[in-house]
Amino acid sequence: MHHDEKLSPQIFYKVKHWLQSLSFRTGVIVLLSCIPFYILSFAQMLLPISVAAKGALWTILFRLAKTCQYGGLTILGVEGYKRLKNKFKRKKPIV
Repeated sequence: MHHDEKLSPQIFYKVKHWLQSLSFRTGVIVLLSCIPFYILSFAQMLLPISVAAKGALWTILFRLAKTCQYGGLTILGVEGYKRLKNKFKRKKPIV
């Protein structure tokens, strides 16, 4: 087993633990920051640049969007996600 193979799970655990220690507000901000990256990843296709450059930009921007999405969800955790989901649920009118 290589040294890198042992180190990788340790780094993953430390990063995950650090992300989960961040606040609910930070999680929401990181999660919402994925939206502009998703928009930019597709909007850049309208730029008058080469197909290769468009492909590179799409890859970078889409991966940034995914990183923000998964990072935000990791910060929020299950309980934070439920809290956020309940915040956006429509309240049913009382009849």
